[in-house]
Amino acid sequence: MEALVASAIGVMTAAGVYMILRMRVFPVVVGMSMLSYAVNIFLFASGRLAVNQPPILRDGVTQYTDPIPQALVLTAIVISFGMTAVVVMLSLGAFIEAGDDHIDLDGEGDK
Repeated sequence: MEALVASAIGVMTAAGVYMILRMRVFPVVVGMSMLSYAVNIFLFASGRLAVNQPPILRDGVTQYTDPIPQALVLTAIVISFGMTAVVVMLSLGAFIEAGDDHIDLDGEGDK
């Protein structure tokens, strides 16, 4: 199970980095989302993967799962959704102003 989760995190991270290095706005936004998903899975897996165990101690419960990674992932999901919305609005404004979604690094678009 751990090898499957670790390989999924690695694949999502590699796909996210590849998409961020593209020269178009939409793949950059998708790549940032992939990286945030990979980080969320990593945070969730850092609390040890436990199946069918309660997050809160009760009477008669000997094993429980750690609730802190769950809270961190929930917070990270909200923050990444907000930041994705900000980046989409910024890229939409740049697309409307420039008429193209190509990321121009060398200033050739100013001619």
